Amino acid sequence: MKIRRDPRSSLRSKGRRGFRGHPIATIAYYGPDDQRASKVAVGIIAAEGAEADPLERWFSEAGDARTDRDIGLQVIAFIRQQGAKTVVVADRIIGCPHEEGVDYPDGHPCPRCPFWASRDRWSGEPVH
Repeated sequence: MKIRRDPRSSLRSKGRRGFRGHPIATIAYYGPDDQRASKVAVGIIAAEGAEADPLERWFSEAGDARTDRDIGLQVIAFIRQQGAKTVVVADRIIGCPHEEGVDYPDGHPCPRCPFWASRDRWSGEPVH
């Protein structure tokens, strides 16, 4: 994968190519709301039905992880290192950056991200 001036364009381009076989790199963005991604997680799926392993995470404390050039270059390097043939990129922020069961109790909403407490993480729509 070539590294262009904007790492996001490389990732979007690779993601548009469709399924090209395994391993698959999955890229997901997380944030305190649906406007700023403070975390990007990249998992490598080696074969059909396998769990993502390895799984790497990068964080942006103040900015947006989607537009952070250094994070983008690290993501590209990781995907290249893992030999991913297919890249799948989430088209939106898909939830809270904190991990259930790690950062807060299982079955409860994240106390630090009230925006996601009553939203569907895939659609971003409020749930009742």
